Amino acid sequence: MTGPVTTAIRPLASGAPCFHIALDAPRSNALEPGLLAGLHAALDALEASGARVALLTGGRNFSTGGDVARFHDAARTGTAAAYADEVVPRLQDCVSRMVAMPVLFATAARGAITGGSAGLLFASDLTVLAPDAFVQPYYATVGFAPDGGWTALLPERIGAAAAQQWLMLDGRHGADDLHRMGLATAIDTAPETRALDLLNTLNLDAAITTKGLIWDAARRAALRDRLAAETTAFRARIALETTQAGMARFLGREQETPHV
Repeated sequence: MTGPVTTAIRPLASGAPCFHIALDAPRSNALEPGLLAGLHAALDALEASGARVALLTGGRNFSTGGDVARFHDAARTGTAAAYADEVVPRLQDCVSRMVAMPVLFATAARGAITGGSAGLLFASDLTVLAPDAFVQPYYATVGFAPDGGWTALLPERIGAAAAQQWLMLDGRHGADDLHRMGLATAIDTAPETRALDLLNTLNLDAAITTKGLIWDAARRAALRDRLAAETTAFRARIALETTQAGMARFLGREQETPHV
């Protein structure tokens, strides 16, 4: 599989097949429609493969989240909600699928993990970060509503109060902070290798049973409802004049004349 998302089967040291999903798109793996469609296709291929473990990786920067410039261009032409419909529901579905699948996901990430792309980290069962990795929401700065599970999934991981404060203050947390918060399993200069080593140590039957018990039908349904609420809120905010102004400030475009 080629394109913005590539896949391969690589065996663990134990011989168990590991399905490798690599984000490999320009602009630091921005969450554009093509990349998200590729990620869904990769998850389809993972399901068909029968593999029970998967490794998710990015490049020098794991992903910088949604492309604010494309959202801003769409807002200036009155098509912001339509463009959001091409992006946000696809991301939400990826997050939901990762949580629901009877597959153990390990994410190995370097550099920036910002905006909605952090949802892929939140949905992972194991995460290994390079020392330079950091997570920052940027929603408060730009004016977007959170997506990718920042309000739907992150409170399950770190608690509602901590998640709310992080979003309100638009904080940047590095690898050490994320490890202390329980959002990183380990920190390593070779995160991909360390993630494979961790997957190799697992009792797969027991680990998948545990995942299924924690993420039972009721909790999965609640997650889907919360992700849907994020999508609705994102769509409502994206076309607001205040959000357009926030995007312009973020991009340094305050002096540009809107398209007509």
